[in-house]
Amino acid sequence: MNKLISVALSQYGVKEVKGAKDHPQILNYFKTMGFDITNYSDETAWCSAFANWVAKEAGYEKSNKLNARSWLSVGTSTSTPKQGDVVVLWREDPSSWKGHVGFLVKESKRYVYLLGGNQGNSVSIKAYPKNRILDYRVLKKTA
Repeated sequence: MNKLISVALSQYGVKEVKGAKDHPQILNYFKTMGFDITNYSDETAWCSAFANWVAKEAGYEKSNKLNARSWLSVGTSTSTPKQGDVVVLWREDPSSWKGHVGFLVKESKRYVYLLGGNQGNSVSIKAYPKNRILDYRVLKKTA
């Protein structure tokens, strides 16, 4: 199994806590990246924080940023994605700054299945329409 998928799966089911409390592991995704967790909660968009945490734990390059589209400048673009590659999606509008990032599990004709953070407020596998893909990225090993 791909190391990125293996590390991401180790977090499967980590879920936001309703109300004023925060899930400590979600805060740890921010903290591991060097962000002051007093400025964040598990209500903050955390898909990129999760992807950075996974990449760091697995020994791969990372974006070091909290916006999903920051992953468009990490790794190498590919037209033949494999399990574990990063998938960057647009959110709201293709030209918006908003997006989503996750790791490719599999593809079907119309969907990509991503393992990612902040998918239904948890680490999960979710299907996204392929027409929302901005790019597939292959990460380089750093360690």
